[in-house]
Amino acid sequence: MDAAEPEFVPEVFDRAIVSVALLSGPEHRLVYYNDAFRRLFGERTLDLPAADAFADEYAAPFLALLDQVYQEREARQVSAPRATVGTAPGAPGPRYFVYSCTPVRSRHGRGVLAVAVDTTTEVVAAERAQELSLQHQQALERYKALVTAVSQMVWLLRPDGTMTELVAGWQDLTGSPWRPTMDPGWLELIHPSDAPRLVQAWAEAATGTPAMFETTFRVLTASGEYRHVKSRAVPVFADGRLTEWIGATADIEDQWRARLREQLRAKVAAAPAHHLQAAFAAMAEAVVPDLTDACAVFRLPDGDGPALADGIIGTRVASAARPGLPALPALRSQTYRVGPVAQEVIESGRPRLITFAAGHPPDGVLPDVSLRWLAEARATSLVLVPIVVDSAVVAFAAAAGCGGSPPPSAADIALLGEVLQQAQRPLRNVLEHQHARRTALILQRAQLTPVPEVPGADLAARYQPASTTAEIGGDWHDAFFLPDGTLALAIGDIAGHDLTAATAMGQLRSMLRALAYNSNRPATPADILAQLDRAAEGLQVAPFVTIVHAHLTLRADGWHVVWANAGHPPPLLIPAEGPARLLTGPRADLPLCVDPDAPRSIHRRVLGAGDTLLLYTDGLVESPGTGLTEGLDRLAAAATEARHLPVEQLCDRLRRVADVRDDIALLVFRPRL
Repeated sequence: MDAAEPEFVPEVFDRAIVSVALLSGPEHRLVYYNDAFRRLFGERTLDLPAADAFADEYAAPFLALLDQVYQEREARQVSAPRATVGTAPGAPGPRYFVYSCTPVRSRHGRGVLAVAVDTTTEVVAAERAQELSLQHQQALERYKALVTAVSQMVWLLRPDGTMTELVAGWQDLTGSPWRPTMDPGWLELIHPSDAPRLVQAWAEAATGTPAMFETTFRVLTASGEYRHVKSRAVPVFADGRLTEWIGATADIEDQWRARLREQLRAKVAAAPAHHLQAAFAAMAEAVVPDLTDACAVFRLPDGDGPALADGIIGTRVASAARPGLPALPALRSQTYRVGPVAQEVIESGRPRLITFAAGHPPDGVLPDVSLRWLAEARATSLVLVPIVVDSAVVAFAAAAGCGGSPPPSAADIALLGEVLQQAQRPLRNVLEHQHARRTALILQRAQLTPVPEVPGADLAARYQPASTTAEIGGDWHDAFFLPDGTLALAIGDIAGHDLTAATAMGQLRSMLRALAYNSNRPATPADILAQLDRAAEGLQVAPFVTIVHAHLTLRADGWHVVWANAGHPPPLLIPAEGPARLLTGPRADLPLCVDPDAPRSIHRRVLGAGDTLLLYTDGLVESPGTGLTEGLDRLAAAATEARHLPVEQLCDRLRRVADVRDDIALLVFRPRL
C-alpha cells in the first residue's frame, strides 16, 4: 500500500444526495454504489467489470473516461448533461445528469470514484423554455407573414414613448422613414383635420387603466395625396404592469370609399320621400367631415325657377359643416347671380378647384352670405362640383376646406364628384315627382276658376296645396250661376294625391257643371249628385269621391240654401250671433262611386244677413294623431272667433287652423246686411 494515498471509505456516501459509485482495478469492477445512484441509474450487479455492469448502449464514453482517469491518475468531469438509457423503477421518464471521475485508493485497492449529480429538473426546464421560445418565434413569424399578406404595418410602443416597427410598411406608404418616437415630425404626416382627434383618441386609451386604441385617420402618402388608414393597438401587461403596446395599421382607403358611398345612399334613402331639399341636405351631410370641412348645395332653375336673361340664378337649398367651424347662415332661399366660375362648371359639367389666402374667397363665386361665412371660417379652398341628373346639371355643390386643411387632391375631387353622383337616382325620382306635381297643380289651378260676383252677398274661395311635395291634386271647389239665376256651389275631394287624382278632379268638375246647368227639369242638388254618381261609376272616372253640392236662391226672407252631401265633412254655419255649428242631417249619405243606386238626401237652411256658410275639405280639420271631432271643434271655435272678418280675410284666417299636410279647399258665402 502506498502510504501517500490514504485509504478511501466509500460507505460514508450511503445517505448522500448525489450518486456515488466505486470502481476498482484496471477492469473497473463495480464494488460500491449508494441509494442515490440506484434511484438515478437503477440496480447494478456488484463485482462485475464496468463493461458488464454498464453494458448500456451509450456507456462507451464513460468506460473510456474510467480508463483515462485510472491510468493518468487525474480527475475528470463531464459538464454536458447526459441522459440515462433506462429509467429507475418509478421514474416518470429519462433522467439527466453530469458526472465526474476521481482516482482513489480504498480497501479494494486502487480505483476510480464516480460521482453523478441529477440535473433532470434543470435540463427539462431549459428544454421547455427553449421549446416555448421556438414556439413564440414561430408564432411571431407566422403573424408577420399573415399581416404582411394583408398589407398591415405592425408596431410596438413602449411606456417611454419609443416605437419599433415590427412589420415594415410605413416608408413604402408615406415615403418617410419610420420615426422612433411619436414626435411633432411624425404628426406632420397626419391630415390637419385628423391630427387633434388622433392625439385625443390615444390620450383617452392610455388614461387610467389602458384600453384598446382604435381610430381612423388620413396619412400623407409618398404620392402627395392623403389616404385613410386604421390603427388598432392593445396594451400588454406583465405582473399587472404595462410593458408595451402592440398595434397594427392598415390602409383602408378602398373600404372607406365604399363605406362613404353606402353612407350617402342610406342618408338620401332616409330623407322624406319626394322631398328635394331633404335629398340635397343628405348629400351635403354625407360628405362632411370625411371629404370636406363644409358643403353647400345650390339649386339651379329648371324652367319654373328664377332666371335672368343674361345669367343663371342659383338658390342655396342645403348646407353642412364639421364641428368647430362657425355656425352656418340660416337657409332662407338665398339666391344669387351665378358668376363666371360657377357658370363654367355648369356648362362644362366638370368640377373646378379655387384656392385663395385664408379667409379671402374671391368675390362673386358664391352669394355674399356664403362668402362672409367662408371668411369667418378662414377657408383656403373651394371646389364647385356639378350635380348631374340625366345629363342635365340640376344643382352644384360648393365644398370648402377651412382652418388649415390642405387643398383637396385630384383624387379627392374625383371622389367628391363620384359620391355626390351616387344620389342621382333618388334625385331623379324627386325631380320627376316634382315635375308631376307642378303639372297637377297647373291643371288643378286651371280648373279652379275665380268665383263670380254675387249680388247681395260676398263669396270667396281658396285652394292651398299640401306643404309636403308628396301631396298633389284631389281637392277642388266651384261656384257658378244656373240659367234661372240660382247660385251653385260645390266642394269635393277625390281619393288619391297624384296627377291621376288631379285629372279626375277636372273631369268630375266639368261633369257636375254640365249636369247642373243642362238639366231639363228643376233638379235638386241630390238629383244632380245621383246623376253624377252614375256617370262617374259608368265611366270609371274616379274610385272614391266626397262632395257637397248646394243651390242658393235669394228670396224676401233671405238666402235659401238647399244642399246634398255625399260623404263629405258637413258645412259649417257661422251665424251672426252665437257659436258656429255643423249642418248635419239625420243620416249621412254615401260618397260617390260606392253605390250609384243609393238614395240621396236633401238639406235646407235659410241664411240671414250676417250669417256665413263655410264649405271645406277634410285637409282643414284632419291632423295626424288627433280625431276628426277634435278638428271640427277646433274649426268651429276659430270660425266663431273670426266671424267679424271680411270673407277674404276669413278664408286666410281659417287656413291657419289646418295642419297643411293635405290639400285644402274653402268656399265662404255671406249675405250682406
